[in-house]
Amino acid sequence: MKVILNENIETLGHIGDIVKVAPGYARNYLLPKKLAIVATENNAKALEHAKRQMAYKKNKATDAAKGLCAKLEALSIVLTHKAGEEGKLFGAVTNMEIAAFLKANGFDIDRKSIVLADAIKHTGEFTVAVKLHPEVTATLKITVTAA
Repeated sequence: MKVILNENIETLGHIGDIVKVAPGYARNYLLPKKLAIVATENNAKALEHAKRQMAYKKNKATDAAKGLCAKLEALSIVLTHKAGEEGKLFGAVTNMEIAAFLKANGFDIDRKSIVLADAIKHTGEFTVAVKLHPEVTATLKITVTAA
């Protein structure tokens, strides 16, 4: 089934792309959530006008993500955990904890967009990537201290 995307979907494509997906995925997920519309002849004709609107929406989303990226990179994150003598943590710092810290500081970031290669298990300074938009990735500096 061919659909026209109304939103950026990481696994499928960008706004305005015509993609082929499984009928059940389109019928049960994409269409009810208004993430896509069916690619019919009438919708394909309307796509040209919609592409201009979608390009504007895409640019606006990218600009908002860049502004948020600058604010996030200026933020210093200090997390305190119980640790052993050599700086090894009892437990680990996960993306859920980082998302909770960001939410407490006024940033509504989904924990799934925080990319940790491995859980942080030692004290020290670490850098973590946050995917705000397919084209914009922020880098957070996290300092983990012993309690």
